[in-house]
Parts: sequence; structure tokens; C-alpha cells
Amino acid sequence: MTENTPSTIASFAHTPEAKRKVVNRLRRAQGQLNAVITAVEGDAGCRDVVQQLAAVSKALDRAGFLVISTALKECLTDPDAEDRMDPEELERLFLSLA
Repeated sequence: MTENTPSTIASFAHTPEAKRKVVNRLRRAQGQLNAVITAVEGDAGCRDVVQQLAAVSKALDRAGFLVISTALKECLTDPDAEDRMDPEELERLFLSLA
């Protein structure tokens, strides 16, 4: 794991709107994960469990891409910001979700 320094960690949501969107996506994923747990505990069929898992995975991916998208927009609109991520780091983060 990398060291948490200002050059390696940037806020992903400087705007309340961006933060709200990410939190909403994460809450949706949390709800879907709770449904998976309930389905497994209730001996649901394989198809139902896998479909719920796929929904959780997609919701988490979308949240991650939204975080990266927000950081990219901030880099483009304020390239001299003190806590902006460099393009190589954004690329690594993007590819980690791919």
C-alpha cells in the first residue's frame, strides 16, 4: 500500500454534488449486498445469488468510476491545484477498476 501523503491522496469529491452522487451509489451497493446476504441465508437459488452479486459489483464499479471521473474533471479544470493527482496515478486507478 502506498503512503498517504498529499501527493498520493486527493479528495475525490470537492463538491457536495459529487460527494452526494458517490455516497448514493455506495448506499445502493450496500443495499444490494444486504440482499445477497439475505438470499444466501434464505437458501436462494444460484441464479438469484449470482444476479445480486453482479448488481453489487456493477454498483461498486460505477462508484469507483465516478470517483475517478470527478478527480479527472478537477485536474482539467484546476491543473495547478495543490492536491490534484497526476495523470499516471489517475490512469492506474482507472485501470485497477477495469
